[in-house]
Amino acid sequence: MPDATLDQLVSTLHEYLAATATRPVREDVSRWLGEAEAVTADLAIGPLPDDDVVRTRLGHVEHLLSNVDSTEDDEADTHVAAARETLVEALATLDERATEGGR
Repeated sequence: MPDATLDQLVSTLHEYLAATATRPVREDVSRWLGEAEAVTADLAIGPLPDDDVVRTRLGHVEHLLSNVDSTEDDEADTHVAAARETLVEALATLDERATEGGR
């Protein structure tokens, strides 16, 4: 399935962000993480839309995460770091697909 890798990355990204919801993070950070989690949840629940739409939404997540420096919770910080790495991989996958003529 051609979308399996991107689907998996988006699902993994959502899982990392959702894992921060139960952690005792700063209130201001919680808002950024909550919105990022909601955007990825929307992508993770069904078939992915066109790559341009996915890229736009992941770009929004990237912006949201750029507002998160420290959550003041080590476990949440670990989840955020993993989410950022997964986001980079997802965006790279979209770039590869675009150069290959993607969707």
